[in-house]
Amino acid sequence: MTVKAAQARVNLANIIENQLGYPIHKSSTVKINSPSDDSYSSQGQQQLAYKINAEASLLQRAQTRQEIQFIKRQENIETIMAMAMAFCPDVTGQQQPDSDWIERFISLCEDTANISMQKLWAKILAGETVSPGTFSIKSLQTLKYMTQREADALQRSTSLCGYNEKDNSHLILLGFYKKPSLFDLLRKGNKVSLNLGKTPVSFPDILTLMDINLLYRKEIESAVLKAGQELSLSFMNQRLILKAKSNDLVLSYYKFTQTGDELRKLIVSPINKAYKQILTTSLDDEFEISWQATK
Repeated sequence: MTVKAAQARVNLANIIENQLGYPIHKSSTVKINSPSDDSYSSQGQQQLAYKINAEASLLQRAQTRQEIQFIKRQENIETIMAMAMAFCPDVTGQQQPDSDWIERFISLCEDTANISMQKLWAKILAGETVSPGTFSIKSLQTLKYMTQREADALQRSTSLCGYNEKDNSHLILLGFYKKPSLFDLLRKGNKVSLNLGKTPVSFPDILTLMDINLLYRKEIESAVLKAGQELSLSFMNQRLILKAKSNDLVLSYYKFTQTGDELRKLIVSPINKAYKQILTTSLDDEFEISWQATK
């Protein structure tokens, strides 16, 4: 057995003991060469090469596991609530969060032991306390089943996310094209796409957010912009103003769903520098571009 294989088995044994409350050891009475071997006792029960090493009955061991689970859940809830107190600003709350919402929150967050994910839950509780109705039950359910990899994808995408005040939406700008006219058929299909490959957000990240319903699955197009029309996008502490130089310009973007909008609020991230540069250079031909600092 290699050192790596031996360490994996030790790690697995530790996981089992932590979850069940009792250690597991190799049985001295059963000789099985591989997990696929079938060996049965005279009572017709399959004999296993490993067994829990405890004098306690099966019922007692089940009760122990249940107690461990209760303790871990209580510890998770208390940690999240302590974090929420630290995150909560010292402001006047509008009103108390709905009591049913609180009960659902506790039941959905209690199995979260990962520190990074606990912080997201804590921010939700603090945010809902300050402004009840900010986070829906659907968003809580999405977060409960969100993996760390999915949360990381959301965090990376936030650095590319702009807020469009006109329709109260958050989006990731992808590019633009000029609608062809009867006198300019050569421009048909002439689309400028932003190279997101130079940013922290990969295409698999986009697909991941689509799979968990944080981004709409299809690219969305803006209304046709005429010469002189402006579009304003806010990126945390900076505002981008795009002013069309000519007629018939259409912007394309990925848009966050309502759930995506709610969970995106948990992550504060300035605009990615590479993405800012890509926006400036790629849109320059057809748009007047200005960046303004915001408070």
